[in-house]
Amino acid sequence: MNIFSLLANGLVIAATSSLIVSLILVRRLIASFQRESLRSKWHFLSLLILAFIISYLVYLVVFWQTYDNMHDLIVPAVFFFGACFVWLTSRLALQTTEDVSRLVKLEHENITDPLIGIYNRRYLDRRLEEETNRALRYKLPLSILMIDIDHFKRINDTHGHQIGDQALLYLGKLLTDEVRNLDVVARFGGEEFAIIAPETPTLTAVELAKRLHQHIGTHPLMITNNRGEKLEIKMTVSIGVASLSYDNNNPQKLLKSADEALYQAKQNGRNRVYLDELNMGE
Repeated sequence: MNIFSLLANGLVIAATSSLIVSLILVRRLIASFQRESLRSKWHFLSLLILAFIISYLVYLVVFWQTYDNMHDLIVPAVFFFGACFVWLTSRLALQTTEDVSRLVKLEHENITDPLIGIYNRRYLDRRLEEETNRALRYKLPLSILMIDIDHFKRINDTHGHQIGDQALLYLGKLLTDEVRNLDVVARFGGEEFAIIAPETPTLTAVELAKRLHQHIGTHPLMITNNRGEKLEIKMTVSIGVASLSYDNNNPQKLLKSADEALYQAKQNGRNRVYLDELNMGE
């Protein structure tokens, strides 16, 4: 075998190896996609790469020792650089996808409460400002509910903090299951939750608060203790309601108004819904 055949065969073998690596990268990329439409497109690309691999191997067998001069190296060189391009593109696509996934995960962790899995205070403040600005711009109603678990310390003292965490998790699920996709449920802090209800006037917000209050009171948390005994933990909540109005015309005032309504609900015996009537919206 002359030097030209050695070079040509080496280029084709290297090109085939690059395509095989590219195919592995594409398969990893496909596995990372959630949407089936994206998967089908990259499946098609993987089939093309597989077809190229087969073609290169056939070419290698057919033209194994037929290279006599520099001109015979043109096709193998094109094969090699083409395969390198496919490998580089596949590698960059996989790296970009992984970087985007990491950013999405970080963003999710940044706005999500780690215990309950719902939005946290940081996201609540951001969304409340956005929704307030939108409501003022388009003259839309906006309400917010502040929710506090009554005597939550008693749950922790009686059953332990682990059961207390389960109670918080359970309440978060009860709330998210009962509101619209448009609404925003967030953990305000400790055992307090908040719900932003866009395009919701005062009376509708009060009806929502009463419905949540009743739903939570009639759906106790069922747990099994260390001795295998089933326990029923009943929870009640106090809810404060406030709506966007002439006086409550910014996120800070709206949040303060809902917090004051919640304070009044707790001061008046807990386990009730209280509306901030001093700053009542439309």
